[in-house]
Amino acid sequence: MTRISLPGHWPLQDAKARFSELVRRVHSEGPQHVTVHGRDEVVVIAAEEFQRLQGARTGQALVDVLQASPHRDIELSAGASEASPVRSVEL
Repeated sequence: MTRISLPGHWPLQDAKARFSELVRRVHSEGPQHVTVHGRDEVVVIAAEEFQRLQGARTGQALVDVLQASPHRDIELSAGASEASPVRSVEL
């Protein structure tokens, strides 16, 4: 028995039973909501849409933030750091 009340909304039981159809609808109709006890729990989206929303992982955002910093004139050295003392431990 199908209990889909709103277009694009799937009760969890129906989403599990008709997963292939849910995936097809993601591609033809867009994001599909899966509900539990009538509340949205997850939204299934196409992989391309997920990648677009996640953005490219180039590190450019970090570079932009560092370049916009009012402290960008501080010089940082990438030289060797001080070694921490090591204690001997008997096992």
